[in-house]
Amino acid sequence: MVAVGDPLPKFAAADQDGKPFSSDSLRGKAAVVYFYPAADTPGCTIEAKGFRDELPKYRAKGIEVVGISVDDCPAQKAFATKYGLGFTLVCDPQREVAKAFGVLNPRGVARRVTFLVGKDGNIAEVVDTSSADTHLARARARFLS
Repeated sequence: MVAVGDPLPKFAAADQDGKPFSSDSLRGKAAVVYFYPAADTPGCTIEAKGFRDELPKYRAKGIEVVGISVDDCPAQKAFATKYGLGFTLVCDPQREVAKAFGVLNPRGVARRVTFLVGKDGNIAEVVDTSSADTHLARARARFLS
């Protein structure tokens, strides 16, 4: 798994709208890059809504929020639309992005892991727990406090 101090892995995949998204778009920006098991499931919804609710604060500080799961684009789009998520959801049905970060579990879905990325492009903190609330709290403490 990617660790603190490592550079953000390079990746390219479609977003929820089917448009290309690349890690290059995060260059020079701090970011919350979070993996979640499946769109529109209880814990993943809590996490996504938490980031949604504080998105204006993240954006005011120039911090990008990007969610990634192995769901396909239609599932990600439906999730984003249902909950009014105003940030990028990356579609990773081929599981290449999850593998690059080392977060793919044996069942073939991404584990709930958040990577807090500094402006230098390196991983500043890794949050690896099943608690969605802990991921939200750590991102808030690092970037919004």
